[in-house]
Amino acid sequence: MGITVRAALNQALRDALTEDQKVLLLGEEVAQYNGPFKISEGLLKDFGPDRIIDTPITEMGFAGLGVGLAFQGYKPIVEFMTMNFSMQAIDQIVNSAAKTNYMSGGQMGCPIVFRGPNGSALQNAAQHSQSFGAWYAHVPGLKVVSPYGAAESYGLLRAAIEDPDPVVFLEHEMLYGQTFEEELPTYALPIGKSEVMLPGKDVTIVSFSIGLHHVMQALPQLREKNIEPEIINLRTLRPLDMAPVIESIRKTNRLVVVEEGWPFCGVGSEIITQVLENAFDYLDAPPVRVTSEDVPLPYAINLEKMALPSAQKVIIAVDRVV
Repeated sequence: MGITVRAALNQALRDALTEDQKVLLLGEEVAQYNGPFKISEGLLKDFGPDRIIDTPITEMGFAGLGVGLAFQGYKPIVEFMTMNFSMQAIDQIVNSAAKTNYMSGGQMGCPIVFRGPNGSALQNAAQHSQSFGAWYAHVPGLKVVSPYGAAESYGLLRAAIEDPDPVVFLEHEMLYGQTFEEELPTYALPIGKSEVMLPGKDVTIVSFSIGLHHVMQALPQLREKNIEPEIINLRTLRPLDMAPVIESIRKTNRLVVVEEGWPFCGVGSEIITQVLENAFDYLDAPPVRVTSEDVPLPYAINLEKMALPSAQKVIIAVDRVV
């Protein structure tokens, strides 16, 4: 049964709103317009304007409103039209939502989800094409989720809404319309658990979100080279589940990390560091990262393509380590 990531996220919101009256959705155009990417399609009609709330174009304002609602026991879902606009609300996300539980000695929680499309799209230019995984995973007090397929998008969004801590939920615009031949789970998936998507023996490839799209595109050519990669989907960037990665390295002895973010201080850097700390003696080659180029993403489509990760770049990286 095929289902798009867009439909899976819509169903997750619908089920959460149905099951818990304290769940609210607020953001720009989420109600009357059904969401800028139609993730909230039909929700205003079914749940009304008291729970599906259109806000003014003021990210700091409605993010702060969401944080205040969470302090009062509600479970707000704050949608940013793009996660690039969350920069306008970063004080509310980092200094209010993330730190209050710690600074109150555990007396105040903040069960809130900040979600929206993350990363590049097609010619959205530098200010609208940033990947925020490493940015938000750097912050103690936040949980950061970045799914790939439809089933995990559904299950992890359900888990994020139920979680007592603030969760940054990074969707990818280029995955919204992709169809996955799978059924939605009937339960929330655990936050902080990686998944071995494909067992293999020659190289460990670790990725998440859109990076896995490039990995799966590279898979047929890798198999033509008689390379059987073990592919690990992180799903969650904080907390980061490294146990399957370390176990895989002990088997394959080689590592490639694929992410859309920039290389400097990136998610891939953290993964490689933890592998070096915990499995250095098992490596037979230096780990290799596949990332975006270390520049603001160009608008010109030929330069944009050159700057982003791709299946061919994954194949080149695997060739380097094997």
